[in-house]
Amino acid sequence: MRFCVTHCISYLARIQVDFMCGAASMSSAGMELQCVLTFLGLVWVARWVLHIVLDVVAALRKFVWARLSKDNLPIKYGGKWAVVTGCTDGIGKECARQLAQRGMNILLIARNKDKLNNVKQLIREESPGVETEIVQVDFSHGRVIYQEIARHVEGKNIGILVNNVGVAFSPPKKFMEASEDEVWGHVNVNVASVVAMTQLVLPGMLARGRGAIINVASIFSSCTIPYLGIYSATKAFVDFFSESLSWELRGSGITVQTLRPGYVITHMSNFAEFYRKPSFLVATTKTYVTSALATLGHSGRTTGYWPHGFQVRPHTSHCREVQMSSSNDRDVFACNKVN
Repeated sequence: MRFCVTHCISYLARIQVDFMCGAASMSSAGMELQCVLTFLGLVWVARWVLHIVLDVVAALRKFVWARLSKDNLPIKYGGKWAVVTGCTDGIGKECARQLAQRGMNILLIARNKDKLNNVKQLIREESPGVETEIVQVDFSHGRVIYQEIARHVEGKNIGILVNNVGVAFSPPKKFMEASEDEVWGHVNVNVASVVAMTQLVLPGMLARGRGAIINVASIFSSCTIPYLGIYSATKAFVDFFSESLSWELRGSGITVQTLRPGYVITHMSNFAEFYRKPSFLVATTKTYVTSALATLGHSGRTTGYWPHGFQVRPHTSHCREVQMSSSNDRDVFACNKVN
């Protein structure tokens, strides 16, 4: 490539000299330059095609090959217990169910005791022999809750931590319409919980030299989202923190994964009709979690579900609000950004 560029520049210089001196035929130099530029174009196309092929191979490995094998999670990640935050609805609840079905004991952490007991009973019915414990805390209360969580974590070999708990405006609203409690709730739930839970669990994983931390961010972490600005910003923190932690823990035996889901049918997103019906881009929690858990150990940063990858376009930074016929404002947001 370097030789071709040099060759091209030399021909341009020759054309300029010939023109100034009136000595040589422009057509000959022009044809030679055309050949050089054609070659450069072919190199660019080949590079573009190679990127596509590599992306397809990576996607097949991540979303197809990974699902053909079922790892023994307690053995692979060095602990029988999985901790799941925000586990009473949506992605967190489905993560707890599917991890239990794969032999993990589950420590369920959320704020609603009745819902916690319901999930606990569901897991016992679906996965006999699996141990479950519940911790009722409200992550929006901040630092004071972690002593209670630490008491339940102590003495358990935790193989997997799923930092899933999160909050968002539903329906979306302007920043100045948010209450002080809502603002601090985003910080304490979406940001502080990820750091604090990791700090509680990571030392035991490092001592065993194995473990997995799954941090649930969002595809909205890729760009600014009007009316959901705090949410997208806090999820960007989760994304950046996960990437940094993964680099720091390289070679330690600890897997750090960032999940960046797109549209999934959950209570958090039921403000818009678009989110309530499954489609190619809108996944049920079961479909999403089945796909996402299969990528664990195969991809460090992923949407978790291959159709959501179409919502993340390379070399694009564009975010638009989509007005829905069912509402005058703020219903659905579409986001595309560098992956």
